[in-house]
Amino acid sequence: MALDPEIFDTLIDTIRRFVRERLRPLEGEVEAADAIPDAVIEEMKGLGLFGLSIAEEYGGLGLTMLEECKVAIELGRTTPAFRSTFGTNVGIGSQGLVMAGTPAQKAEWLPRIASGEVITSFALTEPDVGSDSGAVKTRAVRDGDVYRLSGTKRFITNADKAQLFTVMARTGDEPGGRGVSAFLVPRDLPGISIGEPEKKMGQKARASPMWCSTTLPFPPPTASARKGRASGSRCRCSIAGGCTSLQCASASPSG
Repeated sequence: MALDPEIFDTLIDTIRRFVRERLRPLEGEVEAADAIPDAVIEEMKGLGLFGLSIAEEYGGLGLTMLEECKVAIELGRTTPAFRSTFGTNVGIGSQGLVMAGTPAQKAEWLPRIASGEVITSFALTEPDVGSDSGAVKTRAVRDGDVYRLSGTKRFITNADKAQLFTVMARTGDEPGGRGVSAFLVPRDLPGISIGEPEKKMGQKARASPMWCSTTLPFPPPTASARKGRASGSRCRCSIAGGCTSLQCASASPSG
């Protein structure tokens, strides 16, 4: 739901002043230090920038896509380094959870993502396959009531800061199976290691060997899961304080 026009206009005016008076004067300092000052990050949190696309019920601003684009235009008047600070929280690092998470998952993570307490990251790219989601080699193998994830991800935005990763892993039962699912993986889960920063096309990037082995129970299907199966998909949506499957992976041959 769109914000009241007057409230949104006030938000845009505030962000415009923030960019002009706070961010642009710091561009040289950020370039030299390769870091955003902590005080500026706290101001971003106070403005709600970490929760632009998260619903108000979870502490976000709940902007529409049009409203979010208008905010992005204002932030585009300074170096993109500032937006990258919270970009994964409002985009690829959280939207799987926003769109496909269970109520319990959303209640646990979204308020902290919206406040900036938790930084998210999206782990798709791999050394040998790039960002081809259909060719990922990281595997999630079910062993009884356990999913065991193993593999290497690379060039993960904000990996050095993130507390929660959305990890793309192959879930096909047979070798080379094409089913791919998304898993929520907390940073402090045993078995995860985060590599040193690397450069990619002249930009700072993050290398991150992964991942984990953790218990993931499979409760009776929810209504949405049953609906997914009826339409030819398989949904695994559950949480056990560790790896959490979010995605309904297509079960069709072209899946």
